[in-house]
Amino acid sequence: MSARDSILERVRDAIAGASAGPIPRDYRRAVLSSDRVELFCERVSDYRADVRVISVGQEAEEIATVCVELGARRLVVPEGLPVHLRPVGVEFVEDADLTSHELAALDGVVTGCTVAIAETGTIVLTAAPDEGRRAITLVPDLHICIVQELRIVTLVPEAIARVKRAVGASRRPVTFISGPSATSDIELSRVEGVHGPRKLVVLVCLADLRTVPSASTDED
Repeated sequence: MSARDSILERVRDAIAGASAGPIPRDYRRAVLSSDRVELFCERVSDYRADVRVISVGQEAEEIATVCVELGARRLVVPEGLPVHLRPVGVEFVEDADLTSHELAALDGVVTGCTVAIAETGTIVLTAAPDEGRRAITLVPDLHICIVQELRIVTLVPEAIARVKRAVGASRRPVTFISGPSATSDIELSRVEGVHGPRKLVVLVCLADLRTVPSASTDED
C-alpha cells in the first residue's frame, strides 16, 4: 500500500466514524450596539485610514476640503453617485469603462459603501450604483469613501447578511477594504499603495454628531 492509499484509508475511516449531527451555530450573529460608530472609527483609524466624522449634509464640503488638502483636482465617480455629493471646484469624471491608464491619470475616486463593520474596521463594496465597478477603487491613489451611520453594523455576520441581500440575485463582485492598500516584505517593511489606493479617507456621516460622544476625527 502506498502512502497515498494509507492516507485515503485513514480519511475514509475517520469519515465513517464521524457524527452526522447538526453543526453548532451559536456564535454571535447580531448585536445592537450603541457604540458601533465609535468602534468603527477607532478600528479604521488603526489601519492608518484618515477618518473624519461629519454630519449628514456636510459630505460635499468635506470632500472639497480633502481635495484641497491633498491636492486632488480630478476624481472619478460612479455614475450613481448623487450630484449633491460632487462639490463645485473639483472636476468629476464619471466612469464609462475607463481604462486602467485613464484611471491612473486621475487623482482619486469618491464612492459610497454597502456596509461597514465596526468590529473589524472593514468597508464592504458591492458594485452598487454609488460604488461603481471594482477597478475605480483599486487604481486611483486616493479613495474617499462615504459611510452613512445606518450602514455601520457591529459584527461580520450582520454584514454578510446585508451583502447577501444586496448581491444574492445579481452576483455582483464584493470588495472588503480594511484601510489603505498595504503589504510588507520578509523584513516587515510596510509599503502602501501596491495593490490599491495609498490613501483612504473615510467620511462617517451621522444624523446627529452627538451619537458619537467624542465626535473624534484624525485631528483630535
